[in-house]
Amino acid sequence: MDVLYLLIPLSVLIVFGVIGVFWWALQSGQFDGVEREGERILHEE
Repeated sequence: MDVLYLLIPLSVLIVFGVIGVFWWALQSGQFDGVEREGERILHEE
C-alpha cells in the first residue's frame, strides 16, 4: 500500500509530461500537412 504514495504522483507527472510534449508539438507545427505527407508516397516523382 505504501507504493501508491510513489506511483500516483509519478503517474501524474508522466501525464503532465505527455501533455506538455503534445502541446509543444502542436505549437511548433509538427502536425501541419499530415494529409500531404500521407499522399506523397502514392505519387511518383
